[in-house]
Amino acid sequence: MSNPFKNDMPKHNLGKEYLNHDVFNDLTGYSDFYSRLSFLIMGFVSQGTKSLINLDTSFFSSIEGTLDSINEILSKGRINDSYALLRKYYDSTIINIYFNLYLEDNFDIENMIVEEIDKWRSGAGSMPHYQAMLKYIENSSTLEPITKLLKSDDRYKQIRDRCNNHMHYNFFQNAVYNNNQVHISDRLEILDTFSKDLRNLFIQHFAYVFYLKDHYMMSSDYIDSLDIGIAPEEGSQYFVAPFIQETFDEIIKKERPDIASEILSNTEMNLE
Repeated sequence: MSNPFKNDMPKHNLGKEYLNHDVFNDLTGYSDFYSRLSFLIMGFVSQGTKSLINLDTSFFSSIEGTLDSINEILSKGRINDSYALLRKYYDSTIINIYFNLYLEDNFDIENMIVEEIDKWRSGAGSMPHYQAMLKYIENSSTLEPITKLLKSDDRYKQIRDRCNNHMHYNFFQNAVYNNNQVHISDRLEILDTFSKDLRNLFIQHFAYVFYLKDHYMMSSDYIDSLDIGIAPEEGSQYFVAPFIQETFDEIIKKERPDIASEILSNTEMNLE
């Protein structure tokens, strides 16, 4: 029996320039970064919760999956859907910074379990609205130096607006960008913009994470030595994982030297 829903149209009309765009290598690289970071920090305890597993380990692994999904969908020319997932990535990074900052602000010897976050972790409660989380982050004195640099222009507002426009079909053209079988004159231009938006979101997350939790940079040398029963090399607790240093050199320093300088001024880790 023939399939009445079979479509004999070509799978796509994207062209080699689209399929070979740098954004696909970037997505693979960002996904790999979160995968490696998730594994690296597994041994750190999320103080303020009852979780036996580092919350960030699970969260970074989830972000890795979102980036893999974007890569797959974008490679099929579904730019509109990809922007919807980019907004999910944006939201995920804000949630991640919020719960880490909230734990940092509220955990102490008299408040061993931070109920607001632990209820979210266990499914007994939910996070505040996005705007409330964003305001909490932007009003934080701890993160103020990084926030000031990130808000030195309106690029993140523009990214958010673009994501929302695609998510909610605010313009007819947003729907057109999901069609991979027709010629779209500015498809490569939109892909360039998507690539820059993605990189800026990665930079924002990197900056906040390592400004707030610089020990997450730590290489495995110190723990590896303890695991095999030998004394760690002196100062090895300050060694930086090679993939983090490489990302810092290739992305943060090149794209946002102002943010790189601020991170360097705020850490005892041997970041260069």
